[in-house]
Amino acid sequence: MSNILDQIVEKTAEDLSKRKKRISFNDFNSFEGFEKKPISFKNALQKKDSVSIISEVKKASPSKGIIRPDFDPVDIALRYEEGGASAISVLTDQPFFQGDLDYLEAISKRVQLPLLRKDFIIDPYQMKEAKAYGADAALIIVAITEGAQLEELLHAAKEFELDALVECYDEEDFERIDFSLVDILGVNNRDLKNFEVDVHRGINILQKSPEGTILVSESGLSSGKDLALLKKEGIHSALIGEYFMKQKDPGQAVKDLLEQTEEEFEKLITHE
Repeated sequence: MSNILDQIVEKTAEDLSKRKKRISFNDFNSFEGFEKKPISFKNALQKKDSVSIISEVKKASPSKGIIRPDFDPVDIALRYEEGGASAISVLTDQPFFQGDLDYLEAISKRVQLPLLRKDFIIDPYQMKEAKAYGADAALIIVAITEGAQLEELLHAAKEFELDALVECYDEEDFERIDFSLVDILGVNNRDLKNFEVDVHRGINILQKSPEGTILVSESGLSSGKDLALLKKEGIHSALIGEYFMKQKDPGQAVKDLLEQTEEEFEKLITHE
């Protein structure tokens, strides 16, 4: 695991112990979001003739700092929905990404798309927390789990009716996955050792998954060419945050990217 991930997990564990003292596991049962009927994240990613887009609501990152100064999470989410996104990812990590669970809750009350809680989830408490704040799915990063922790988190997701997007960084992560428990696999195209992005590396790992697995490419995607390649290689979905956050109108950017993908895909298959 990289140093930054180590730091994030350590801080997450500290913050988690404080949150558990403020809100008990059973307290979540009374949250409005806990009663919400889940929207299938898995189904939303399965588009017959196109790559679905998971658009991310993301204010900042550890490497880039503030990405979008004029940050209005609900407005961004509504624009994404209007632009044709299939699902929305909401950063809820505060110390490193300036996210917030309140953003997730506010968005869940305004949009009809499935919502992914994107955070550093290490404890079943965070799964129930995700559900209580309006999530329909949660990210599980294989690299930050140890022993039976991955399986424990997958069971917690199922218990709270959340889909799980299980994220790998490399072949080592991939080998740890029990695909009888995993429906949706994401591969982060960013190499944690040198932070270089290689979409082809991500595709190669995704394609080793059993048939029927929903495949998601993550990180460094910003063009119709990128998504046309994913479509050609049988990848179902793309998670995109930073690129959209840098655009004046994130919703229009989604719409434009979907159109560009179709144009680029036609060029790809014409030249074969």
